[in-house]
Amino acid sequence: MGDKKKKFQLSESQLGYLMVLPALILIFAVTLWPVAQSFYNSMFDYRLNDPTRNQTTLSYQIDLERYADNYFFYERDMEQLISETEGTEMEDTVVSIQNEISDYHQMIVESDNIGDQFAIVDEMVINFEPVNDNDLKYGQIDNSFSEDYIDVLESADEQLGTFFEQEDDEDLAQTIADANAQIGQLDRSMIRPNFIGLQNYGKYLTEARTWSAMWNTVFFTVISVFFELIIGLAVALVINRAFIGRGAVRAAVLIPWAIPTAVSAMMWSYLYDGQSGIVAHYFEQLGLISDSSVLLSTGSGAMFSIILADVWKTMPYMALLLLAGLQTISESLYEAAEVDGAGKVQRFFYITLPMLKSAILVALLFRTLDAFRVFDLIYVLTGGGPANSTESISVYAYQVLFAQQNFGEGSVLSVIMFVSVALISILFIKLIGSDLFEDKK
Repeated sequence: MGDKKKKFQLSESQLGYLMVLPALILIFAVTLWPVAQSFYNSMFDYRLNDPTRNQTTLSYQIDLERYADNYFFYERDMEQLISETEGTEMEDTVVSIQNEISDYHQMIVESDNIGDQFAIVDEMVINFEPVNDNDLKYGQIDNSFSEDYIDVLESADEQLGTFFEQEDDEDLAQTIADANAQIGQLDRSMIRPNFIGLQNYGKYLTEARTWSAMWNTVFFTVISVFFELIIGLAVALVINRAFIGRGAVRAAVLIPWAIPTAVSAMMWSYLYDGQSGIVAHYFEQLGLISDSSVLLSTGSGAMFSIILADVWKTMPYMALLLLAGLQTISESLYEAAEVDGAGKVQRFFYITLPMLKSAILVALLFRTLDAFRVFDLIYVLTGGGPANSTESISVYAYQVLFAQQNFGEGSVLSVIMFVSVALISILFIKLIGSDLFEDKK
């Protein structure tokens, strides 16, 4: 018999990698791809509120809709300016400007690249039709041609600006200003490449506000998670015991966690109010604060307020995770320790805490990452104030991304936040919980 063909067979490790491949693809699609997109955007001067920078581009482009619309008004204003400056010292300069811009415009109209595209857009503009197709609206133009045309437009802008400053006749000065404004509009329809590399990172990594927001985030995370762990562990120990009404107590403990964060933040804002807030009133009566208004009007008071609100809101979640860990500990361990003469404190430190290590790690990891990314609580309760004293890195990123519509710089803060969260995860896994991910022998 001939040799049988050897069957293709994967090794055990190869099968393992093959089985986790779908999960890795899902992680990349859900997590890493948006981060990669943010990193890409961060390398551009990308601003939605600026028509010349409202998209990422590596080469020169022209907004044909804006250009066609403004060129019509440019021709009208320049013809009027030429007629009004006829016979004056400005005539030659104005005519020269008109001829140069007309020559470049004619090159665009007759261009093999965008000539037909411009004709379609120009017809739509004449008929007052919006150009909604970006592929039609924006045209690719040669870099050297764009740079030369921009130089001509900027030179014309400077020359007409000088004439405007020197002109005493108000009517002529207004005509110069109108023509100059249209030249400026033509210049702004030329979209420059906005790739700036890592300049945004240099700006924000050396900015005091970034580090202030990072410190606020770290301080809030450490203090709130610490108290949530201590109080959550105490609550978990209590509700783990058998007593009458335990089910109702467990349900009641979870109520704060079930309330949406924005709703609880709004509720606490009323409780902290210096005029009618009951929490602010009793804190003042107990001597914890000097005045009922300081909770939301001072930096330290506002930070204390958001930490207290967060501990109240998320402590039940911590208690729930730790309760799940407590219920995995065998009662026989406590019985054996009691027989050996161990007291309650000894049993807690030598049985409960070691056996809870995995649950504590998971609870700390989840809550630390969640607290570090805090947004809605701070945004609703203090808005990052007063004077940015409670502004977290996520609130700062929101302000830049959406309030200022600066997607380039806002993406930098998003990437910084992602890197920080990744470092926290690695720290937990490497320094505290590496044994969770290793095979037990």
